[in-house]
Amino acid sequence: MSRCSRFVAPLVALVALPTAAGAQEAMRISDLERAVLPLPVSERAAATVMVVEDDVARVVKEGSGEFICLGDTPGDDRFQAACYHRGLEPYMARGRELRREGLTGRESIQTRWEEIEAGDLEMPAHGMLHQVFAGPDWDGSLESANRLTVIYVPYATAEELGLPSARAEGPWIMFPGSPTAHIMIPG
Repeated sequence: MSRCSRFVAPLVALVALPTAAGAQEAMRISDLERAVLPLPVSERAAATVMVVEDDVARVVKEGSGEFICLGDTPGDDRFQAACYHRGLEPYMARGRELRREGLTGRESIQTRWEEIEAGDLEMPAHGMLHQVFAGPDWDGSLESANRLTVIYVPYATAEELGLPSARAEGPWIMFPGSPTAHIMIPG
């Protein structure tokens, strides 16, 4: 299902049911557990989990909670999972749509800002995103991964929040004054 399955498969083969179906189910469970890893433990069971392939999201687990998690995307040797509040889904879905149309990076962000300001794209007053990422030698534990928490505070400025507006060791604000201003909290 994802490229992290390559690392999980040998372990699953040792502990899964002796049938192929049992091994596949164990791998799916592992992938789901990894997809929700960025969330606090109390939020994981209720999260919706999606897999994104070719910028198309497919729900693999419908949840009743406040978070949507994007599982690791296959194709490179890194692990990355991100979970964001449901209120951010219109913004995130529009980003995926723009990537399918060939707009990436700053172009995609600028397009969405214009759409937010025109009232054509919904952006919540606040939102939270949790992310975990790791390199090719990741051992699968949260302790050995890099973490990032993002708090969306549309139109907030560095001065209002008392935060630097450039990457810092601690929290800092990215895109200050914009429709998607957000506080980056590493670690």
